[in-house]
Amino acid sequence: MSDEPITQPQVEAAETDPMTEEDEPLVYPGMNWFVLRVASNKEDSVRQTLLRKIKIEGFEHYVNRILVPTEKEKTIKAGKQKIVEKKLYPGYVFVEMKLEDDGRIPQDVFFLIKETTGVGDFIGTAGRPSPMSIPEIEKMLMASKPAEEQPEVKMEFQKGDHVKINDGPFENMEGTIDELLPDQGKVRVIVTIFGRATPVELEYWLVEKFEE
Repeated sequence: MSDEPITQPQVEAAETDPMTEEDEPLVYPGMNWFVLRVASNKEDSVRQTLLRKIKIEGFEHYVNRILVPTEKEKTIKAGKQKIVEKKLYPGYVFVEMKLEDDGRIPQDVFFLIKETTGVGDFIGTAGRPSPMSIPEIEKMLMASKPAEEQPEVKMEFQKGDHVKINDGPFENMEGTIDELLPDQGKVRVIVTIFGRATPVELEYWLVEKFEE
């Protein structure tokens, strides 16, 4: 993340940019986005706890949105499809808040955040969190939008990869990836059968990259 602060012209530009989902601006007037380091796998619990504590204490005028961007990933194994959510920025929570004029977090808000289980520090220097840049904010907010389409299977293969088949009738045979078929959760592999190059379609989890 950039440590350079947002300048006033940048903030004004953000406020007049096209609205994001649900007609929200990139940055609300008087606020900026900051990056909070948190314990691994504690992102969601930190977010929920902070939202609850901020509402109880009436600090909504200091802290607005708190986000944990995720993406949906589809896996297919043994013919069964499963969709899981994967965090795009593990170990980080994004907080939109207002700072004091000297660039520090208001004292009451600071202790509320720091006393929350799993919370580390904000990215910044000398106790002053560094605002995110406009391009960083746009990227983060875009990633936070729910996917409109069904996610495709993510494969760690590329056409031409040398692979080994780990199960099924072609177990222990080697071949070359000819085509990726993410919609079906399969790959087409060229294997040599009885001396002839033969394409076979296999579920992607049945093959692994072969290290020569």
